[in-house]
Amino acid sequence: MGYVDTQITNQLLDAPGAAAPAVELSGVTRVYGARSAAVRALDNVDIAFAAGSWTAVMGPSGSGKSTLLHCAAGLEKVTSGRVRVAGRDITDASDAELTRLRRTVMGFVFQSFNLIGSLTAEQNVAMPLRLAGQRPPRRVVREVLASVGLADRARHRPGELSGGQQQRVAIARAMVTRPAVLFADEPTGALDTRSARTVLGLLRAMVDDGGQTIVMVTHDPAAAASADRVVFLGDGRVVDRLERPTTRQVADLLARWEE
Repeated sequence: MGYVDTQITNQLLDAPGAAAPAVELSGVTRVYGARSAAVRALDNVDIAFAAGSWTAVMGPSGSGKSTLLHCAAGLEKVTSGRVRVAGRDITDASDAELTRLRRTVMGFVFQSFNLIGSLTAEQNVAMPLRLAGQRPPRRVVREVLASVGLADRARHRPGELSGGQQQRVAIARAMVTRPAVLFADEPTGALDTRSARTVLGLLRAMVDDGGQTIVMVTHDPAAAASADRVVFLGDGRVVDRLERPTTRQVADLLARWEE
């Protein structure tokens, strides 16, 4: 199985008639180190993620999937190429501009939850708005917590919550600003099967009901099968993809690329 033509991949992810891409990487290369020690984590990647879609990014260890997510979100600078998020070219954006965009246009959910242990669930959820200089009404924060099934846990601190509940707080925190794009890095990696299913259902609702865009890195075929499509990376390039994936299809294709 050879590499997929990047133009074909773009057409499939951002089909004619579809909304403008929420995230677009054009000719993106990311190199770590220099000279003989240089490692090309991304190699001239062209890919677009349509607005209102959910894409899972998969690949063997070292394939470049986390680097792709970090470059797409402006967490890492690209070596060459351009990155656009929600219509904005963020390639050369200043730290101040990127910070503003992360508080308004982008949301983040990570495997490690990244909650502040000394704050309650509702205080953690309100934090992005407070950092943006807003004073969120408690009613709004409580509504977001209720939407993730945690209305009765608003006053609990992270240490008083299960792993699945903590991840739901993290999702509520990402939802409260209604970001155009949610970047998720292994969001179910630390969860049991039942909690993972709940979290995936919440992400699905963000796309179907909220029209938001999700770009998610995962190693779990079941999690990937919840997405609209799966993109596979190998050696820093897009090597394959699946539309409307099933768990079996994802597992089979992943096994093929890991051979």
